[in-house]
Amino acid sequence: MAGVALAGLACAGVVLAPAAGAAPSSGAAPAASASAASHAVPAAAAVTTGAKTPAVAYNNACGSGYGVVNSAPIGTAGTVYLTYSSKTKKNCVVTVRSRPGAAVHMTASIGVGTHTRDVVDSGDYTTYAGPVYLYAPGQCVSWRGEIAGAVAGKNQTNCAALAR
Repeated sequence: MAGVALAGLACAGVVLAPAAGAAPSSGAAPAASASAASHAVPAAAAVTTGAKTPAVAYNNACGSGYGVVNSAPIGTAGTVYLTYSSKTKKNCVVTVRSRPGAAVHMTASIGVGTHTRDVVDSGDYTTYAGPVYLYAPGQCVSWRGEIAGAVAGKNQTNCAALAR
C-alpha cells in the first residue's frame, strides 16, 4: 500500500493551534462548500487507539489510490488526514468528525511551504470537510483541519521527494 510505504518519508511537523480571536478566513472556498452539507462517509467509524484521545478512521474520501501519510487529532472532535497518491502525485486533505451530527463549521486546507490556505474547503458540514487536492511532488506541505473552532494540522511536512 502506497500510504504505508510513504509514511516513513514524513518530516517532523508542528501542530497548529488556533489564533486567539481568529476570524474566519475571507479566502475563496469552493461554491459547493458554502451551504450545510452531509457528506456520506463510506464505512467510517470511530476507533480508540492506545492513547486516551479517540481517533477517527480515515473515510477514503480522497478516492482510490490515496493512502494516509500523516494525521492530527482535533481534540476529541475528529481527525484531519493528509493522504497521497503516487499515481496522481497529489496530496489530499480531509477533516473527519468523530461523531456526525448537526452541521458545524469545518475546514480542510493544504498549501505549499507554510501556506495552509492555498486550497480550502470550508463550510457547515455534518460529517467531514474536503477533500482538497494539491499537486506538490517533492515539496513540503502544510495542512490543517478545523471542527467548530478546534484546529489541528502540521506545518511543512512530507518534504521528501515522494515522486518528483
